[in-house]
Amino acid sequence: MTVHPLFAGRSATLASRIVADVREALFERRYRPGDFLGTEKDVAARHGVSRMVARDALRTLEGLGIVDISRGAGGGARITRGNPQLFAEALAVQLELADIDREEILAAQGAVESLAAELAARHATNDEISFLKGLLVQAEGLLHDLDEFTRSSLQFHLGVAEASHNRVLHYQLVSLQHVSWPSRNRTLNRAVAKKILEAHRRLVALIEARDAGGARQFMEAHVGMIRERRVAESKSSVCC
Repeated sequence: MTVHPLFAGRSATLASRIVADVREALFERRYRPGDFLGTEKDVAARHGVSRMVARDALRTLEGLGIVDISRGAGGGARITRGNPQLFAEALAVQLELADIDREEILAAQGAVESLAAELAARHATNDEISFLKGLLVQAEGLLHDLDEFTRSSLQFHLGVAEASHNRVLHYQLVSLQHVSWPSRNRTLNRAVAKKILEAHRRLVALIEARDAGGARQFMEAHVGMIRERRVAESKSSVCC
């Protein structure tokens, strides 16, 4: 067990043990979202430590997003309900700070999106397919505004991932897209945008036809094309 860097000395070891115990209990499903962990005094008594150690442990658990702490009468620590969106964004920040190469990110994105497309063909509801078709109509009306077209395309890819009914894939893509998807695509032109729109139409048709293998292969080739263009363009960003 690694001691949290915010701690030092014996109290650090004791506090980090509490953090590890709570984390282990969570993964073993002995704690579930919404469970009351207790007050600072409760935690101290349960683990046989001082209230200062318990306070440090609870602050770390709060910082990790494991507990919410309410102050005042009737307050205490409670296991959070979870917010994958928040931590998808946090992971994106860490990928950027770690200077992960765009080619690595796009390779991972290709794997995530290909599987998401396959699962979307298996599990997408009629409403989700209608939503994707609506995004196609929206994108067609944005061919005159390529910045908005780029943002609409991002929503399309995220919509496919959501239609996979696999939240892990969806939030992985949210994280990767923060890093790999430009807010403004300076190399995009109307002709390329039309090709992108046609590719998206083809993908929706495969999903609607429940062609899981075809959807996966098509998305793999589609994201592969994006990766090749991004790698080739050192001073610009390309997406679809």
